[in-house]
Amino acid sequence: MLVAERYEKIVGLVNERGGIRVSELSELCQVTEETIRRDLDRLEQAGRLRRSHGGAVSVKDNQQPEIPYAEREITYADEKKRIAQEAIKRIDLKDRILLDASSTAWYMAADLPDLPLTVLTNAIKVATELSSKEKIEVISTGGILAQRSLSFVGPLAERSLDAYHVNKVFLSCKGVHLDRGISESNELQARIKQKMIGMADEVILLADSSKFGVQAFTHVADLSEVDVIITDRRIDKEMLERLQELGISVITV
Repeated sequence: MLVAERYEKIVGLVNERGGIRVSELSELCQVTEETIRRDLDRLEQAGRLRRSHGGAVSVKDNQQPEIPYAEREITYADEKKRIAQEAIKRIDLKDRILLDASSTAWYMAADLPDLPLTVLTNAIKVATELSSKEKIEVISTGGILAQRSLSFVGPLAERSLDAYHVNKVFLSCKGVHLDRGISESNELQARIKQKMIGMADEVILLADSSKFGVQAFTHVADLSEVDVIITDRRIDKEMLERLQELGISVITV
């Protein structure tokens, strides 16, 4: 098998399965694991897949289907709007903030006053919403477009975040679990949010009560990395107490 043919086979297998281990690729392509690792490094540099621990995952955003943005926008909409309005209160003049591609972050962008701020985002809808606010400087990450979430993900989006530091990051997730932390629907979304958390002075999690007790597909971060959680009043009382015991400031609206 020629090298180019092997590359195509590897990419095809990764996209078909969502992710695959080095050992399995070695067996299927009949080359050493070291050769596969070099292949994966080159294919990642070309933006055709994403290296993961022990293998590779697809950059097609299909590891676990996300709920389409239009559907997320109307799910728990009242709670998300209240959470967004409370989150805006934590923004100061001339802050540098990061908004993810969650529907709650979009509600924040819609209600955000036109004040001197810098907003970094990987969300098309957030950037579009802020485009009419003249005092707000908007920076978009760019990257691979995840069509269901209307967000930019992948190597380019992750690398662009390396150039910045923000005062506060406002982000949501698919699950918040006491033992397993924050989780997302797929690895591409998880990796971009890991980057976001690592570049902020303060991490503010926006999560309606339906997210608690849930473990989604891919781990994002431990709860120890979260400074503030803003949620709605339906959150379970025992869950609320446990979070506060962990030293997390929890605001219910």
